[in-house]
Amino acid sequence: MSPPLLKLGAVLSTMAMISNWMSQTLPSLVGLNTTRITTSDALTQISPKEGWQVYSSAQDPDGRCICTVVAPEQNLCSRDAKSRQLRQLLEKVQNMSQSIEVLNLRTQRDFQYVLKMETQMKGLKAKFRQIEDDRKTLMTKHFQDLKEKMDELLPLIPVLEQYKTDAKLITQFKEEIRNLSTVLTGIQEEIGAYDYEELHQRVLSLETRLRDCMKKLTCGKLMKITGPITVKISGTRFGAWMTDPLASEKNNRVWYMDSYTNNKIVREYKSIADFVSGSESRTYNLPFKWAGTNHVVYNGSLYFNKYQSNIIIKYNFDTGRVLAQRSLEYAGFHNVYPYTWGGFSDIDLMADEIGLWAVYATNQNAGNIVISQLNQDTLEVLKSWNTGYPKRSAGESFMICGTLYVTNSHLTGAKVYYSYSTKTSTYEYTDIPFHNQYFHISMLDYNARDRALYAWNNGHQVLFNVTLFHVIKTEDDT
Repeated sequence: MSPPLLKLGAVLSTMAMISNWMSQTLPSLVGLNTTRITTSDALTQISPKEGWQVYSSAQDPDGRCICTVVAPEQNLCSRDAKSRQLRQLLEKVQNMSQSIEVLNLRTQRDFQYVLKMETQMKGLKAKFRQIEDDRKTLMTKHFQDLKEKMDELLPLIPVLEQYKTDAKLITQFKEEIRNLSTVLTGIQEEIGAYDYEELHQRVLSLETRLRDCMKKLTCGKLMKITGPITVKISGTRFGAWMTDPLASEKNNRVWYMDSYTNNKIVREYKSIADFVSGSESRTYNLPFKWAGTNHVVYNGSLYFNKYQSNIIIKYNFDTGRVLAQRSLEYAGFHNVYPYTWGGFSDIDLMADEIGLWAVYATNQNAGNIVISQLNQDTLEVLKSWNTGYPKRSAGESFMICGTLYVTNSHLTGAKVYYSYSTKTSTYEYTDIPFHNQYFHISMLDYNARDRALYAWNNGHQVLFNVTLFHVIKTEDDT
């Protein structure tokens, strides 16, 4: 029992004891006998010789005790003594009545407090029940969320199992980068606090080690595309721009080919900065017009599709001569099997970490994409793979590590939708979105040196960064 209930029980018990004491003890206090009154509602006739009689005792509506007595006839002397005793008794009864009144007020107050506490306790009980129900619901929701996240991560397990990472080396790189960042921050706050030459050498050393580590990276699987970074706005809606993935670190030349047909002019810039500023270094006038926008510069030469033919041309920039040309057998051309945007994009030439590729379609493969690996010197087809993906349904495509990635559209909402691995001769449907910021992609090619996608997006030359899962070679690998 709670404290308020104990208090109320004690008060009620005390009142009962007082009432019982008064009914039993009151006559004896004044020398009266205890003859009982048998009538309940009216006073019976009492002999003058009899002593004081208690008629009744009761409690009024306000909780006060009321006693009724009958006094006998006595002589004057005796009556005076009895009157004095009666007055004393009445004073005691009044005092007791006042005490009982106080007890009654306290009892009523405590009773109201108990009622209030009972209501609050019921409310708390309901709240606790609601909290318990909400907790169970919340735990169920959190469990479901965790389960869904685990389901999303499960497909990554086979990829992660392929890793042979040098954890110690990566940790050292991270620590050095963190330390250098701290030093550079300090330099901004207090000029001259550090030896700049020493700091410069540390940065160069770290860069060299990172490049050595990058050289150990083998082919990886495309996981994410971020960007784009807008490099420049120029030319028509359709065109191509590129750098050479096999060029040295100091050679950052950019080549620019505007439009998808009726053009033979290739513009060269010494660097990205010159390309942005428009500082052209050289212009090449090709011996043939090109078709489409899917050209590639690889190891110092330009590979392009000759206009109105399925012939591939290899043109060397240093000599200004055509080094090789070959017909791509059965390949459709001149808008027979282009990408969805058209533009004579029937034959797509591209390069990756493995080598030079041609992507096209043939009647023999029912208009579906064919992947051919080419000899970069003779343009001979080394090997081909027939896929089941319709060339006309593809927005654009690019090669990374021998895997062809195909986008579902060249317009808004484009994403990498399909991939085909030449290593395993298998395909899968993917869902890798990217931001088609300017709503019309007419060229999309991967550069293995920069590990980036070069794109021509509605007259904007942009770059996309790619995230790959890599395997790091160790010294123990053979």
